Formats: sequence, C-alpha cells, structure tokens
Amino acid sequence: MTIDSADSAARRTVRAYHEARFRGDVTTAAAQIGEGFSFRSPFITSDSPTGHLDGLDGLLGIVTGVELISELYSETEATLLYDVHTTPAVGITQHTAEHFHLRDGRITSITLIFDSAPWQAIMSALTALPTSKAETLSGE
Repeated sequence: MTIDSADSAARRTVRAYHEARFRGDVTTAAAQIGEGFSFRSPFITSDSPTGHLDGLDGLLGIVTGVELISELYSETEATLLYDVHTTPAVGITQHTAEHFHLRDGRITSITLIFDSAPWQAIMSALTALPTSKAETLSGE
C-alpha cells in the first residue's frame, strides 16, 4: 500500500467515518459508506450501511477514549491501528486494526480485527446479570 498525501480523499472519508462512529453519529458515519458495502468483525457480519453500527450506543457507554496509533492510506485502501480504552469496570484496552476498501471516495468494505476473547467473557457475564446491574457495568 502506498502512502497518500496527508489530506487525501481516502483519509478524509475514513477519518470522517472513524470520528463519527466514536462520537455515536451513525448518520455521518453511514454517509461515508458506498454501494455494495460489507462489514466483517469477530462478532458481526453485515452488508447494511448502518447494520454494523447497531448497538453502537452500548459500546460507547463503556468506551472512555480511542487512541489512534497509525494510519496508512492509498487511493483505494486504508488501515487504522488504534486502542480502544474502556471504563474501569470493563478494564480492557482493545488493540484494534481496521482495514477499509474504498471506491469513488466511499467506503465499500471494512474488516475490523481484534482479540474477541475478553469481550466474550464480558458479554457472557452481562447477559447473566439482572438488567439494572448490567446497565451499571456498561455505564448507562
């Protein structure tokens, strides 16, 4: 992958998506998605421009910050490497890689890569708790 200029169209699109997602702005994030979109992660597979963002409020309820480590761009691809920091009750710093394909200035696919093992244990524990306790842990 060749590195494009710091202000490339791919960078503007991917950063707009990334920043909107972590602000909880589904409308702006979805506006960066193009035709034929697909999303794949350890937990979700979706072909919907917004389906992969379902449940975003729950995730953002436990996220305390996102630290961008690296970003690489070409005209049709981008890769972000970042850490997602969570509330002390969750206690995870999730090392995350996200790979994007772009066409005509829009995101056509996203592959989100992270170790899902810590999240599986947390999700199992939350589903076993009464609703009020699960909401307390998730910060709601």
